[in-house]
Amino acid sequence: MRKFVVVVACALWGCDAEQSAGGTADAGGGDAATVIDAAGDGAVGRDAAVDPDAAGDGAVGRDAAVDVDAAVDPDAAVDVDAAVDADAAVDVDAAVDAGPDPDAAPAPDAGGWGPCQVGDAPGECLDVADCDDDRQPVPGHCPGPAEIQCCVPRAGACDADDHPQPNAGLSEAPGEGGCPPGMLPAADFCVDRFEAALVEVTADGERPWSPYHNPGDRRVRAVSLRGAVPQGYVNGVQAGRACAEAGKRLCTDAEWLRACQGPDEHTYPYGDARQDDVCNDRRARHPAVELFPDDPTPFDRIQDACINQLPDSLATTGSHPGCVTAEGALDMMGNLHEWTADPAGTFRGGFYVDTRINGNGCLYRTTAHDTGHWDYSTGFRCCADR
Repeated sequence: MRKFVVVVACALWGCDAEQSAGGTADAGGGDAATVIDAAGDGAVGRDAAVDPDAAGDGAVGRDAAVDVDAAVDPDAAVDVDAAVDADAAVDVDAAVDAGPDPDAAPAPDAGGWGPCQVGDAPGECLDVADCDDDRQPVPGHCPGPAEIQCCVPRAGACDADDHPQPNAGLSEAPGEGGCPPGMLPAADFCVDRFEAALVEVTADGERPWSPYHNPGDRRVRAVSLRGAVPQGYVNGVQAGRACAEAGKRLCTDAEWLRACQGPDEHTYPYGDARQDDVCNDRRARHPAVELFPDDPTPFDRIQDACINQLPDSLATTGSHPGCVTAEGALDMMGNLHEWTADPAGTFRGGFYVDTRINGNGCLYRTTAHDTGHWDYSTGFRCCADR
């Protein structure tokens, strides 16, 4: 509660000093930057205010004070974009919706609190204490006090040690305009149509790599597949190697921006006016808090393989057809952060929890981690020369 009060106070009136909600969770090798959310998702950027650069791309400065990997409640009363002091360090992850107002809640009828649904998953409104081990409570979908939540099946009764293979059987489409497979032309270079998935290269041939697990030192190749679960849990070094294995490379910052904004330099892939939910661009509750509701430090667990298997979390590639650039690349805003070739560490575009606080849409940029960092939200796509 104390963190929430601090966050709201900072959001409304600004803070004179950075306020850390905990240490970094950069277990994957992130830098020593001060972290605003206890996860490392909300790490403080390397430079300060949100300030368009001289080139006019509007991207957040390298020392952005606000880490954008934060859980934004779209129904919250505070307009974060308008109220946050650009020089204040705001812990947005801590500002979690406490749930329905118990004073305004109706009493359950004789049949209980009734059915509910989270995305495509049907459930039952129950007290969280009555949601058994094979199901998980999800707030915000039921009437009643905060402890009455939608009890839905866990994502395949998720076991973090399992390695699901949702992309088995998928293959890359031929490239367009002289570009390699899975790619299309943008200006004078090629870019992946979709966020990358991975296949493991072994002595016995190639096989899909589970998109919910970091590949470690394995030899993996990037593939651009329609209808795939894209690869999260990957660091910038691994992403670069996977592109090189495919005969491609990570996009430079300039290439990534050009591909996202199109020839007319739009703020969003689809234009200059935000359209919520056209991309997979927001979520009411941070998935780590949802997955670990009883853990006092859920942001220390942002490398857990089950996070991206929650309902209403990571979307398959191309499932938001309106989230498309002028030249046909999909999901460059939201879904997963995308590493670029910046050796100091930059990922762009926002992710499925937030696409606002460190820049809007294509202009969203996070620079708080080095290229060794990885968590559930970090993904990539490749570029290539034409």
